[in-house]
Amino acid sequence: MSETSNDGVLAQHRVRTLAALTLPAMLIGVVSALILFGLDELAALLQHLIWDDLPGAVGVDPASAWWIFGVLTLTGAAVGLIVRYVPGHGGQDSAETELAESAPPLRVVPSLAAAALLGLAGGVSLGPENPIIAINAAVLTMLVGRLFPRVPGKLIVGMTVAGTVGALFGTPVAAALLFTGIVGSTAGAGALFDKLFLPLVAAGAGAVTMNVLGGTLLDITIPPAESINGWDILAGMIIAPLAAGFGLLGVFGLRWAHRLFHRLGNPFLYTLLGGALLGLLGVIGGPLTLFKGAEESGELLANPGQPFGTLLLLAVVKLAALVIAASAGFRGGRIFPSVFVGVAFGLAAGALVPSVPVSVVVSAAVLGVVLAVARDGWLALFIAVVITGEVTVTALLCLAVLPAWLVVTNAPHMLADDDGGRGPGGSGRTAGEPEARPGTG
Repeated sequence: MSETSNDGVLAQHRVRTLAALTLPAMLIGVVSALILFGLDELAALLQHLIWDDLPGAVGVDPASAWWIFGVLTLTGAAVGLIVRYVPGHGGQDSAETELAESAPPLRVVPSLAAAALLGLAGGVSLGPENPIIAINAAVLTMLVGRLFPRVPGKLIVGMTVAGTVGALFGTPVAAALLFTGIVGSTAGAGALFDKLFLPLVAAGAGAVTMNVLGGTLLDITIPPAESINGWDILAGMIIAPLAAGFGLLGVFGLRWAHRLFHRLGNPFLYTLLGGALLGLLGVIGGPLTLFKGAEESGELLANPGQPFGTLLLLAVVKLAALVIAASAGFRGGRIFPSVFVGVAFGLAAGALVPSVPVSVVVSAAVLGVVLAVARDGWLALFIAVVITGEVTVTALLCLAVLPAWLVVTNAPHMLADDDGGRGPGGSGRTAGEPEARPGTG
């Protein structure tokens, strides 16, 4: 058989493989979004009970210092009890992982879900992304493994990450950019899109499902800039690396804080202590610095004219809360709170240079902070672009990401223990590569 014939046979095999795996990829995306939506809705109901119904019933102000301190301390105690005593122990420490590199055992899911729910509802400064990806990976590895036994577990995890990221942001673009960084270094142009095909199917299905159910978790609107001039471009290229440097304070702080907390040995003790410290930070920063930070970023942007000192304090408190929450055994992700840090930092910068449009200072700062925390240029750029939604600002951000990347490129990842050997997205995996035979079930 000639070389041309061999190439044709291989091409047909790739097409058949991708077509056969499309159905499980769509299933993974839909189920990922449904589980995310369910977890988020349960957290919202519990949050309403803790921060609205209970204080209303006893006639206290939920923004009072003692209520904030008490709720966060009790949340720390409850999460600590789960991590210490409940079977599964809350899964892997969120400070030691970024995205799921393998599916955890299914027995971990109840305790991980309970710890994540309490943290989200109790005001802990962590997002849902790490726990929900781990939960989805465990559930879908079992489900898809039974329905389509020829699909390998590694591929299921990769598609689950993509489906969940698509659902989190309401669009498959973030997942596409994330996986481009993961697989792009090992594939040519055609092979690259082959590897992106299934993650895009899963991400698209997850995004569509989430939009049907209620939309993205990150819904922030910034007043558009009337025009962008050369000084605005220069300001963006200065603010982004400064924000990245600010974010790196949290990166180094997490490594230090994680060691200190874990010297206590008992998860109940260090999570209880973490909850008390988060309560103190909540008293200092106020209710705006609690929770994952998505809705709170929108509230902050709705009142942009605050003094520089107030805005900088919000950024410092939120970054410190993120570090403590991630270090003290709480289960959650770091992307959503880092967006709030970037918004507060950007508005503080805007207070110093009021002539620069808000969309420029905020998007550049979000770009820098998320880049430092997530260490993924594509993801940071995507989130910054989503926040602005402006073509002219997008061009500016493509320039601003360059000096910001120089600031973070040699720094460690925001993990308790990082040897610097991780690839884009926090791992060296090539999740999403369609290496399997067709999964016909």
